[in-house]
Amino acid sequence: MTVDNTYTKQIISDKELQVMLHRLACELIENHNDFSDTVFIGIQPRGTHLAQRLVKLLTEEYHVPNIPLGLLDITFFRDDFRRGEKPLAANTTDIPFLVEDKKVVFIDDVLYTGRTVRAAMDAILDVSRPQVIRLAIMVDRGHRELPIRADFIGKNIPTAHEENVHVCLQEVDGTEEILLT
Repeated sequence: MTVDNTYTKQIISDKELQVMLHRLACELIENHNDFSDTVFIGIQPRGTHLAQRLVKLLTEEYHVPNIPLGLLDITFFRDDFRRGEKPLAANTTDIPFLVEDKKVVFIDDVLYTGRTVRAAMDAILDVSRPQVIRLAIMVDRGHRELPIRADFIGKNIPTAHEENVHVCLQEVDGTEEILLT
């Protein structure tokens, strides 16, 4: 991953990242049992890869069948889109199932201010009414601006405002690690 900051430090290795994914999978199993009324929705762009990995892990390693997986683009629900401070490129929303009365689990890489999650909730609630919405994330770095918390957390990593956390994945970055920049 190319990062343009003054320093870059690996804070989670490939092996530790795999353990975090397994821990998240186990927590999801504990809370959802048979997953019959549960759907996963990866928040575009980076949450989609994690959602796909969790579904694969739950299916292949833990033998949980048929977890519906959707991908959600929140571009036009973001408050920075309305302010026009930076141009945003839209991604694809692909949710080939109904979320009405389902347990929705949003999946994303890093929870910071909470604005991305708020936009995801707005996007889903604009078209449907789930039974419940939960949030699974790899890293909670703190600094919330909205009263939003994750239900399933890979790792809490307190940061300074000027620092960034990057969850690097093989599919996108060619490496498996979590970096602090």
